[in-house]
Amino acid sequence: MQVQDQSNIQTFWKKLRRNKGAVFGLIVIVLAIVTALFAYVLAPDATPDANRIIVEIAAKKPGYQQQFYLQEKETSHKGNLLFGKEDAVQYIPISSYQQKQDTLFVQKYVDDGVSEPMYFLLNGKQAAQLLTTKTFWLGTDKFGRDILSRLVVGVRVSLSVGLIAVLISLTVGIFLGAVAGYFRGWIDEAILWLINVVWSIPTLLLVFAITLALGKGFWQVFIAVGLTLWVNVARLVRGQILSIRELNYIEATKAMGFSHSRTIFKHILPNIMGPVIVIAASNFASAIVIEAGLSFLGVGVQAPQPSWGLMIKENYNFIITNNPMLAIAPGIAIMLLVLAFNLLGNGLRDVLDVRN
Repeated sequence: MQVQDQSNIQTFWKKLRRNKGAVFGLIVIVLAIVTALFAYVLAPDATPDANRIIVEIAAKKPGYQQQFYLQEKETSHKGNLLFGKEDAVQYIPISSYQQKQDTLFVQKYVDDGVSEPMYFLLNGKQAAQLLTTKTFWLGTDKFGRDILSRLVVGVRVSLSVGLIAVLISLTVGIFLGAVAGYFRGWIDEAILWLINVVWSIPTLLLVFAITLALGKGFWQVFIAVGLTLWVNVARLVRGQILSIRELNYIEATKAMGFSHSRTIFKHILPNIMGPVIVIAASNFASAIVIEAGLSFLGVGVQAPQPSWGLMIKENYNFIITNNPMLAIAPGIAIMLLVLAFNLLGNGLRDVLDVRN
């Protein structure tokens, strides 16, 4: 039995590797997962939510470099890998400096061509220990936060909303679809009526209603999105079960006296999981787009937590000015991740199709 399972897995991977689009999607998804797990290690700004605000360098273009004086400050927050770490220093942008004995005289950068003189006591330290130069590869937003860092940390929101929404949609959709398709009769009619009612409501409108009922926030968005995506799963599962419930092996389980739950969960669902996996990948992509839309409209993830949709909302005005990358960068990130899941879903559909 184990040899057969290994052979099936090898055949699955062999077919999947032939699909270049699916391989590309899988690589992007794996990179996104690794980025999400080690976000605060990879991000140049490792503060919680990548929220280091330096208003003097707001809305700078990609590749911008700035020298900083590092002024020590007290912090009560202990950091960790999952939630970042508060800065132990304050970043003061400077345009020039001069050391005289134990005093560092600097010109604090205020704006292009504008500076303010300041001085700091070195207390026996060398100036090089208190100065650093940072490069903002994708520029800074209107609050002076590093766009690259917020993109890196923001991938957590997109993957989290996709994962939780898909789990909710699969749980609700598989249960209702299985019950409707297996028992038929008035149960099928009632569930089908519910499916049609939910199906007729525009997705964003339904998400708005659920979000307003649950309130704005991180987890509320996940639940709201998940409760709107179960309809596709339920319709698919119902149709699949209707097509196989009269087959001989299902009739045999009834003749042997197996319970309905055992027949459904052990003998029917394992044989229809191929199409369910495909639609799960599609729902993952849909959840990412819906979350980005909600955050853009202000009812999704709330600031300062980085969300790609929220980043577009905060910076879309710069598209028609001198720095469109502030809004284009998160838009490209959304496009790549959604494309990856759609390509993987199409690849899985082709691999799991028994006619291939």
